[in-house]
Amino acid sequence: MAFFRNRRMAGLIRFVGLFALALMIFAAVLLVFGKNPIRAYWDIFSATLGSSYGISEVLVRMIPLILTALAVALPSRIWLINVGGEGQLFIGALFATWGAVNFTNLPAWLLLPSIGILGFLGGGLWGAISGFMRVRGWASETISTLLMNYVAILLVNFFVFGPWKDPESANYPQSAPFPDAAILPSFFGTRIHLGAVLAIVGLILFYFVLSRTRWGLEMRAIGVNQEAARRNGISTSRYIILLMLIGGGMAGLAGMGEVSAIHGQLRPSLSPGLGYTGFLISWMAGGHPIGIVAAAFLLSVITSGGDILQMTHRIPAAGVHILMALILFVVLARRGGKPR
Repeated sequence: MAFFRNRRMAGLIRFVGLFALALMIFAAVLLVFGKNPIRAYWDIFSATLGSSYGISEVLVRMIPLILTALAVALPSRIWLINVGGEGQLFIGALFATWGAVNFTNLPAWLLLPSIGILGFLGGGLWGAISGFMRVRGWASETISTLLMNYVAILLVNFFVFGPWKDPESANYPQSAPFPDAAILPSFFGTRIHLGAVLAIVGLILFYFVLSRTRWGLEMRAIGVNQEAARRNGISTSRYIILLMLIGGGMAGLAGMGEVSAIHGQLRPSLSPGLGYTGFLISWMAGGHPIGIVAAAFLLSVITSGGDILQMTHRIPAAGVHILMALILFVVLARRGGKPR
């Protein structure tokens, strides 16, 4: 038990240290441009955590980030690198929109589960395509998932600029508004919606399957030595396709939540890089469920506070992306120094 406690403590210290290092580097960048980093960080944290509204907005941003992080963390257990959370999110949103605008006569208790299944199915199939190509030896899942992001975004653009464009949208590219029955319910008068429950259930299942089931044991065996696992009768090909499908499905649920609870219709501006941020979160957390929640919380605070920096310090929106890129570089550099 002491060993596991020490490992958890070491992981926590590593996580805090990496994040603090990135903040210090970004503080140096702010100083170069004549900004006060202490004041900037104070404004970020006070605006996001200093009121109930700010905290609720942070939690809203955490929902898709946790789901897209799970889309990366699950395949990573067998050394699959899923960079396609963004595209899988868009395809999940596309499938969910199709269900919402075509089954308007269904009651909410039937329509909401239907679009949830469609969202999971859309993202899952998009991820499974890359898994299938990996199994057949046609392409690395890293490259295929990355390139398919752009295909997915263009596919959504095709529909919202074309057959699904709302004729009453004043020439703005978006689908028709969802019916009330297709809107995810929110809680306590805030924008925190039912997707939060999906994210929590996803985290619990992720932990339970990996630590308490035979499937989790087989995944760990594949992650340690794929050839040895294959020789012991474990179908590595099946796991590759299955984990890419489930991972993509989690990102698809994030897309369903965004169109159903946040936007209420399908738009090209559906995601400000949520899938890529989820990838960063998974790497920061090392694929650990608690680490995913902590990293999603911190990055949600940063992205929520980005608007504050623009208004109070006249820092461009790209400043937040610079900070997140610094965090990624620090994580990659730290991992690059450790043997696999």
